[in-house]
Amino acid sequence: MQRSKNDVWVGLFVLIGAIAVLFLALKSANLLTLNFNSVYEVSAKFDNIGGLKPGAAVKSAGVVVGRVKKIEFDGESFQAKVTLALQSGVGFPQDSSLKILTTGLLGEQYLDVSPGADDKNLVAGDRIGSTQSAVILENLISQFLYSQAEKPAAEGRKP
Repeated sequence: MQRSKNDVWVGLFVLIGAIAVLFLALKSANLLTLNFNSVYEVSAKFDNIGGLKPGAAVKSAGVVVGRVKKIEFDGESFQAKVTLALQSGVGFPQDSSLKILTTGLLGEQYLDVSPGADDKNLVAGDRIGSTQSAVILENLISQFLYSQAEKPAAEGRKP
């Protein structure tokens, strides 16, 4: 009888530990977001979202003010439509702008909200018109290499 009680307690302890490890793994991979605050949704269109993923942070002044809820392709404009879930307590002017930034050199991407100066704030269902697409590292490298390849050819043509 005593051994059976110990087995139950050990099993319960192991189960709680496994749930805690699973919770931490999902949280660190940004696959689990527990938010009990009310949110409002706005959308924006980008020419290129790079590696932006649903669940990515939406920041303003370095503070997380929301999350990327959904990313889909708009077949009419051939752009990526990003739906954001912003915290209800945070209001941004309607002429605010969005840009996709990267944490560090090769870190994960997030959206940065730059507040505008309009008197009216964004409300649920609004669309943010001013967006700046992600900077693609491969494109920057190829532009640099192309400009370096052109430089010796241009120098060789000088009289």
